Amino acid sequence: MDSGSPVWTAIATRRVIRTFEDRPLTEQHLERILRAGRRASSSKNLQRWAFIVCREREHLRELSVVGPWAGHLAGAAVGIALVTPDPRASDAPLSVLFDLGQAADSMMLAAWELGVGSVPATVYEHELARRLLGYPADHHCEFLLSFGYPADSTDLTRPAQAGGRRPLAELVHEERW
Repeated sequence: MDSGSPVWTAIATRRVIRTFEDRPLTEQHLERILRAGRRASSSKNLQRWAFIVCREREHLRELSVVGPWAGHLAGAAVGIALVTPDPRASDAPLSVLFDLGQAADSMMLAAWELGVGSVPATVYEHELARRLLGYPADHHCEFLLSFGYPADSTDLTRPAQAGGRRPLAELVHEERW
């Protein structure tokens, strides 16, 4: 594996961005991010997701209170709600959330390549999210993603924090635990 490949570079250099410039994303950047989510792998290629794009400042402010750590949505250029069939339904496979994670990661990596920062927010106030986003009763929104150009452009080249990742030897087991 080439450690200098664009994919590896994006994975290794991506940083969480919570503070954004007050300017909209270009349509080309937003479309690229959404296409990255659409292209993500999914179990049996079912693609059990929908993306609700939110750009209106007041709507983003309203969404910023769906969870205790969702405040960054208020300053984002775009919030994207990730909606799936309800994963708590009796017939819902666990792969729904795995697939959604793949779509989210694809969007966030594509954004990073474009110089767009991102950060996820977990929804705690589910009825509020449903009211604000209007998705069907048999669907669920567990996460929203904030996107925008970083308020501090040096965040795009900021080195990783020392000790930010556990050593590989702590994570990897061969054949059995």
